Amino acid sequence: MSEVQPRPRLEAGTAIRLEVLGEEHVNRSLTQSSDFSRPIQEYVTETCWGDVWSRPGLDRRTRSLLNLAILTALDRMHELGVHVRGAVRNGCTEQEIQEVLLQTAAYCGAPAALESCRTAERVLAELRAESQR
Repeated sequence: MSEVQPRPRLEAGTAIRLEVLGEEHVNRSLTQSSDFSRPIQEYVTETCWGDVWSRPGLDRRTRSLLNLAILTALDRMHELGVHVRGAVRNGCTEQEIQEVLLQTAAYCGAPAALESCRTAERVLAELRAESQR
């Protein structure tokens, strides 16, 4: 019988991921993972969240705004929507999110920025509706 080894990076990453993205999203991501996709979920949680997001060099607001720009450049709209929610949880304002997306228009191209604006606007409207419930 093998003993379960502690995984401090996974635990730290899970805690940060929960704080930034919220319990609903993280639980859905983890519980819906299959045996096939579980290793990538664990990798992302340990490496992106446990190793990178835990570093002291940048605050979470800055990391969130950087992610919005990077995800726009990569045209990853699902992840952009997830990180718009995270940016708001990290204290970013709608104006800051708007400015980052405008900045991406100059450096990533208008089509990418337009698509990101549509995604961000949808998520921000959802957040406003959720806060009124």
